[in-house]
Amino acid sequence: MKKTSVNVLRVVGIIEGISYLLLLFVAMPLKYAANMPEPVRFVGMAHGILFVLFVLALLFVWIRHGWSLLRVIGAFVASLLPFGTFVLDARLRKER
Repeated sequence: MKKTSVNVLRVVGIIEGISYLLLLFVAMPLKYAANMPEPVRFVGMAHGILFVLFVLALLFVWIRHGWSLLRVIGAFVASLLPFGTFVLDARLRKER
């Protein structure tokens, strides 16, 4: 079960990372360059939900695995940076 919780964090992180990149590099340019605000509304909402799921999965892994506060903060900061969740995924995959 412990490895499953880390795998859930990894999967949610990848999906959340993709939604973040879509928001930054597709929806936002469409909003400002093409005056199309609708993509930001939909992609932004999806990203927001995925971000909350990522934080919940991170909290679950923190409790279940006893990660240090520094490691949890590092994973959280990774979710705020473009491509950060992909770097986090690579590090978690190496630990297996």
